[in-house]
Amino acid sequence: MSLHSLRFPLNIPAIPCTQKHIAALGLLSLVAIFSSMLLLGTPPALAGLDDDRFDGNIFALYGGNGSLVPPRITLAESLKKDKPALLVFYVEDSSDCKRFSSVVSQLQQPYGRAASFIPINIDSLLPESSYKPKEPGYYYQGLVPQTVLINQEGKVVLNEVGQVSYEQIDDVFREVFDLLPRSESVELKRRAFNEINTELRSD
Repeated sequence: MSLHSLRFPLNIPAIPCTQKHIAALGLLSLVAIFSSMLLLGTPPALAGLDDDRFDGNIFALYGGNGSLVPPRITLAESLKKDKPALLVFYVEDSSDCKRFSSVVSQLQQPYGRAASFIPINIDSLLPESSYKPKEPGYYYQGLVPQTVLINQEGKVVLNEVGQVSYEQIDDVFREVFDLLPRSESVELKRRAFNEINTELRSD
């Protein structure tokens, strides 16, 4: 028996090549080429603390406190309750705002129950020409990060743009809540009634 007799004829049906088939194959080839170019040519989107790239909720990622956003209370509600409010104007693709988020989170630990913490993403501000004092846009100065502390009476007691230290904001909070200075008490303790009278008499 020869090898030729073991061969089986292969019957491959001929597929007619129409212009539609050729166009579809060409289009698929182009899509595959562009996809591979994009995958190979695009660097990974790695954002970090020291760059101005968006990578999500900065308070969760860099401040360790995702509960700050969205705020639990509005400025109008806080003022109605005669509760101090800390406004923090920010954007999520700013390295300065990313670094400052940890300061805001640290401040919320001692003051979060007594004061309202209201981070405001400036992208959410409506482009209005005028705001009312009960609206966050009233206090925004066009730069981030911006920190505004409003006391129980609705008066601005701190308004700073840029990096503000924990200690600087803490000092103002201590005045708002009539607490001992940090040099006298690391723990937050309210002044004794006699101490207030003595200071008032000495002035």
